[in-house]
Amino acid sequence: MKNLDKVRNIGISAHIDSGKTTLTERILFYSGRTYKIEEVRGGGSGAVMDHMDLEREKGITITSAATQVQWNDHTVNVIDTPGHVDFTVEVERSLRVLDGAILVLCSVGGVQSQSLTVDRQMKRYGIPRIAFINKCDRTGADPKSVCKQVEEKLGVTPVPLQIPIGLESNHKGVVDLIEMRAVFFDGDNGETVRYEDIPAELKDEAEEARAHMLEQLSLYDDELMEALLEEADIPLEKIHAVVREATLSQSITPVMMGSAFKNKGVQELLDAVVRYLPSPLERDVTAIDVDKLEAAERDMDGNEKPDSSQFRVALQPEDDLPLVCMAFKTVMEQFGQLTYTRIYQGKIKKGESYRNVRTGNKVRFGRLVRMHSNDREDVEEAGAGDIVAVVGVDCASGDTFCGDGANYSLESIYVPEPVIRLSIEPAKRDSADKLGKALERFRREDPTFHVQTDEETGQTIIAGMGQLHLEVYIERIKREYKCECIVGEPRVAYKETPSKPVEFNYKHKKQTGGSGQYAHVVGKLVPMEETDTDHYRFVNEITGGRIPKEYIGSVDAGFQRALVKGPLCECEVVGVEAHLSDGSYHDVDSSEMAFKIASFDCMRDTLKKSDPALLEPLMTLDIEAPDEFQGSITGHLSSKRGVINSSETRSGTCYIIAEVPLAAMFDYANELRSMTQGKGGFSMEFARYARCPRNIQEEVVEKRRKELEERKNAK
Repeated sequence: MKNLDKVRNIGISAHIDSGKTTLTERILFYSGRTYKIEEVRGGGSGAVMDHMDLEREKGITITSAATQVQWNDHTVNVIDTPGHVDFTVEVERSLRVLDGAILVLCSVGGVQSQSLTVDRQMKRYGIPRIAFINKCDRTGADPKSVCKQVEEKLGVTPVPLQIPIGLESNHKGVVDLIEMRAVFFDGDNGETVRYEDIPAELKDEAEEARAHMLEQLSLYDDELMEALLEEADIPLEKIHAVVREATLSQSITPVMMGSAFKNKGVQELLDAVVRYLPSPLERDVTAIDVDKLEAAERDMDGNEKPDSSQFRVALQPEDDLPLVCMAFKTVMEQFGQLTYTRIYQGKIKKGESYRNVRTGNKVRFGRLVRMHSNDREDVEEAGAGDIVAVVGVDCASGDTFCGDGANYSLESIYVPEPVIRLSIEPAKRDSADKLGKALERFRREDPTFHVQTDEETGQTIIAGMGQLHLEVYIERIKREYKCECIVGEPRVAYKETPSKPVEFNYKHKKQTGGSGQYAHVVGKLVPMEETDTDHYRFVNEITGGRIPKEYIGSVDAGFQRALVKGPLCECEVVGVEAHLSDGSYHDVDSSEMAFKIASFDCMRDTLKKSDPALLEPLMTLDIEAPDEFQGSITGHLSSKRGVINSSETRSGTCYIIAEVPLAAMFDYANELRSMTQGKGGFSMEFARYARCPRNIQEEVVEKRRKELEERKNAK
């Protein structure tokens, strides 16, 4: 059995253009996995981890790529994730299965919008991280300011373990504050690490920084505190041990520095990964015992659900226990589906069958491969703590597989909702089959990519996290499936919600020859609080069998079916709490279908009386531009109903964070370029849904009404 203590599963995450993929390329090179450094942009064949043509052309990462490297006797599984918010699910599902992470920060940009998103994702899954302040060779580099931002914006305690030797064009290396020595990186590609005494001009600064580091660390260890107070010598191993302990408990974030592009600081960062980030043995992973949960559900009344947290069991990373693993990413390929899997307990053997807990079916794992970006190497078996891919297994992202003797379910991956949609159809009729195959494949691979058919127009609608997200898929359909498409205008995914409580009393009667239909429902529709995370809640208050138990589920189903299209402009209705308090039935004429129809018609009627309001998606906008354009940018945002949350200027560049309705942002890239002479950049991510102002609501509803009339006339 391999030594799990020497395994690290880490992800590299950051804001766009902070240098994640460049850093990963250096890690591959220094660990001997590749023999030539490839760059994200510029000549050559493009970064190894950006294996899609589209990624190499655009110079961005679109899908997360996995690889395995060896460093100092340790095996490190590395996943390079996208920085663009449109591909946030790739980061989400990678972090779900990793044990530790490197948060890459730009020494000029500091903590940016996607850094905040990634930080939230890391906290959601309780992942210890090391921060790497990259691009210390850039003009305007300021690691001290970045550390301050980490503390203020991310709410974590940064502990710098290094200070830079020179910044901007003078960046030569780093000072290691634990060992108190200067570290330089020689050779054509910085492959030779040279240790020297600290330069005289940095001696005082290093002493001061080390004292500050030890002071921060002493808060997490009494022995270290005593040694500091007594001014005794502190063994290096003791400092390393305290840093590791505080990192694993997520009390601190160790900060490393360097420049991946200029080949400085990467080996030291790898040493820190191996030294401070957890092995699979040090992570507490729990799963839900499905057998016990189902038994509890059988014992309870149908409308109540037991608290699943009571049925959690701890998983042990040991090979001889029954298998528990999670499929965290699926990719459809020519020869079937490739499923990336993290093993938490037990081991997978090639040719064995394992049960999918969600479907209950047994599936044979015919071929196991270890991934290196897009290349693969066959393996016979894989044990606890490993990340491998299985070829030819039909399953969905987030499925749990178990061996005999275990029936556990791992928590699924959090999936954000799509905010933008557009219609798509093949340019030639005979390409419809190709388009169908492509959409089905992408829908299965990416939980944030939704495909649906508009019942009225028969159009295929695709929905995603942003314009770039959908553009990339349309481009992939063109390239990978040789299918030209006609794409409609992007549309905002509005939602509707009731504004006031309404009581209902609805009777459905239909008498034809033979048995008729009869159903009667009485109750109240109540708008939910805006802070409520549920979209819909059904409350059964029936007593004394006024409506038989077997019809209650049909009432619930009918209500939910009516929420698909709202009364304002046929958008999804959210924030509805439906109370069923009374009703009546007929021994002969009542049926499940009769109650479904009654509740469907009743809900549609009631929603019209509830003074429905329109909800629109608001986006968090992060803008970076020369500070002379600050006034025109903020004025322009105000004209788009934007609210400026923060604005600061650092070394001639202004950083603006604002909240703006998505509907006003469709051509913002061109608008910002023309306003800033091409010098401004921005990123945008979904923040929340909020009510539209009345005048905007009326415009949207009127526009939708005209579209519906045009369609009817066209028919």
